[in-house]
Formats: sequence, C-alpha cells, structure tokens
Amino acid sequence: MTEEAEREPARVVVADDQTVVREGIVMLLGLLPGIEVVGAAGDGDEAVRLVAELAPDVVLMDLRMPRCDGVEATRRIRTEHPGTQVVVLTTYADDESLFPALRAGARGYLTKDAGGDEIVRAVHSVLSGDAGLSPSIQRRLLERLSAPEPRPAASAEAPDGLTGRETEVLVLIAEGLNNQEIARKLHVSTATVKTHINNLFAKTGLKDRAQAVRYAYAKGLARPPVG
Repeated sequence: MTEEAEREPARVVVADDQTVVREGIVMLLGLLPGIEVVGAAGDGDEAVRLVAELAPDVVLMDLRMPRCDGVEATRRIRTEHPGTQVVVLTTYADDESLFPALRAGARGYLTKDAGGDEIVRAVHSVLSGDAGLSPSIQRRLLERLSAPEPRPAASAEAPDGLTGRETEVLVLIAEGLNNQEIARKLHVSTATVKTHINNLFAKTGLKDRAQAVRYAYAKGLARPPVG
C-alpha cells in the first residue's frame, strides 16, 4: 500500500464569496484523492466560524471577500486555531495580495488557474510542514528577496514619536482616503485604523483630519496636489 493510500484524507474548508466559483472548487476537490471537503464559506467571518466548529486541516482561502477579507480571516484562524493551516487560492498574485497573506500566516499560495493536482500537493505540503506555493509565486518571492533594499527617504524618520504604522496612516489620510479605504489598503480592521488615528492625534496635538493633512504637508510626509 502506498503512502498516499495510507494517508488520511485532508479535511478542507473552502472560502470564496462567489457562489459559482466556490461550488466549482468544492466539486473539483470532491473528485480528487486525498481531499475531503467538510465545509464551504462565503466570507472570512464564516470561514473562521467553520474552523471553530469543524476543526479542518486546511482552509482554501480566497482573499477579496466582503465583511472579513481573506488576510484578516487567515490571521484570526492562525491565531485562534493554530492546528488549521491556510492555503490561499486567489485570482491575484501581486505583492499587495501575496505578502500580507503570508505575513498573516498562510503557508500556501495558489492562483485560481492551478490544476487539481497542484491544489492537492499544496494541501499536503502545508500539512507536512512545508510551503505550498505555485512555481510562479516561488519565482515572485525569489525576485522580491533578491531585489536590493530601497533606500529610506530623507523624510522617513517620523516626527513627534510617530510609529511607522501611524505615519503610514497619516500619509493615507493626506491622500484623501477614509478609514475603510485605509483599512483595506493596510489589510487591517477599521477599528485598528481608528486606534492609530487616535494615537497620532494625541502625539501631534492634531484635532481633525484637515489639520492632519496640513501637518503631513508641513513635515514633508506628503505632497499637496498640483493645480
């Protein structure tokens, strides 16, 4: 008997907000050896709830979902249920999607053009303690790691004791983003954004967003629009 035959099927939850895509993935996985689909979720909150209820081995996680996106859901699952691994299965392979997902705790990352065999390999790789990355994602990581580190800008040293994250939030305020847009940009919750804003206002003595914008311009953290 082979190792594959002896191995228990991996218990998998599929999380994707598009019903047709989600049902298609579930149907595909049902045809593959070594995989047992135990649940399907339409957003990140439901994925976290199903993990708590079903204790699957792996979640196949989409990234762009309403209410709770895949990055936040991955972070919550890896914090609250460390016995469950996460493999991202998404349309997007850009840095703004890839690196936040990996930092949140995803051990695998595939794009939705992956074949069934590739999904099975990724699932079992993460269960064995390895990374489940598609070849294109591995190349992207190597390119990023081999690229020279960018030189910090002259104004990179934050004024008034602001942390790096508080400075990021301040710059995004100066760019005209609201709290929800900042949260999506930084892959954090809106509540976290509000905390950063309260902290940076307290440190700088600012009273409102208009003052924050002028402050960012004055400190060279952002440039006023031209024209």
